[in-house]
Amino acid sequence: MITHLKSANDNERSDTLLVFLPGAYLKPDEFEREGFISAVRERHLAADSLLVDADVSYYYDQTLSDRLHADVIEPQRAKGYKSIWLVGISIGGFGALIHELSRPGSVDGIVALAPYLGRRVLGAEIHKAGGLRTWQAPTGPQPDEEVDRKLWPWFQQYLEPQRSKNLPQLYLGFGLSDRFASNHKLLADALPEGRVFTTEGGHDWPQWRQLWRNMLDVLPVPSLGRAQRPAATRTPAPAPRMPSAKPWAIAA
Repeated sequence: MITHLKSANDNERSDTLLVFLPGAYLKPDEFEREGFISAVRERHLAADSLLVDADVSYYYDQTLSDRLHADVIEPQRAKGYKSIWLVGISIGGFGALIHELSRPGSVDGIVALAPYLGRRVLGAEIHKAGGLRTWQAPTGPQPDEEVDRKLWPWFQQYLEPQRSKNLPQLYLGFGLSDRFASNHKLLADALPEGRVFTTEGGHDWPQWRQLWRNMLDVLPVPSLGRAQRPAATRTPAPAPRMPSAKPWAIAA
């Protein structure tokens, strides 16, 4: 994967790294064009930004998680970054989530902006059951091996205080008229207070820009000149056997 580093401080490397994953058919430099990097700098946050050219071919080839880990996460850890966050838009948000599924404990936080969360039919099933708090994930053989069948039970762990301590901090942002909003609302109900951000509008840059700026004001990222807060200790879980991501509904 081709990457582009944008340092928070020209004089030294920060301890925190924000890894940006674009939506389908979007280019990584659009994060810079749309003000995502300048918003970090305006707040004087001690976080470097890494733009990743994770285009849809990685989803079609089902290699996203492997390549992201080998080409981005492991090399950046080796450079000394103590805290790594994935920031993904749409299919990029989905990529951040399924990477954590396949590589538990490899990142410290996830910001999912208008993420694709799997098939609507599965979301409708969860909604019919009363939401994630009451939905019972099927056991035994499944009709298919699509990754959303593992994603939604994983989200349920955020409802359990003890189990959620070993999960990355997850922040969700979406437009109330987003075409994926029905699934977003199901996930929102499972997240702690202060982790969900909404805005008017749909699935486009004006909404994502506003959400990102609002979320940056509360993300647990250190400021320049201040010591980084110690990260919560998480015990990495063994990686489950699971299929790689399939782009069921590739979207920007």
